[in-house]
Amino acid sequence: MTKIVINRCYGGFSLSDKAEQIYKERKGINDPDWWHGNLDRSDPILVSLIEEFGQSADGRFAELMIVDVPDDVEWQIEDYDGIEWVAEKHRVWP
Repeated sequence: MTKIVINRCYGGFSLSDKAEQIYKERKGINDPDWWHGNLDRSDPILVSLIEEFGQSADGRFAELMIVDVPDDVEWQIEDYDGIEWVAEKHRVWP
């Protein structure tokens, strides 16, 4: 199973200041302008941070949770007004 971190409330994905600081330390990121909008949501360090700190890792308008997806699924994160879910990738035409 692949563990994926998503946000389950309106507002969007974000980490608390403390969780962001710990994540950056664990990843060796020194950039003060680091932005986590394109963060790999299946990053084992991110997943372990959410498991370790629970709700205290949530950003101001976030409610983070971990979703287990089978390893053989090609997935993507979808959202509506910041509430996210994991969907299997598929082809779409207009």
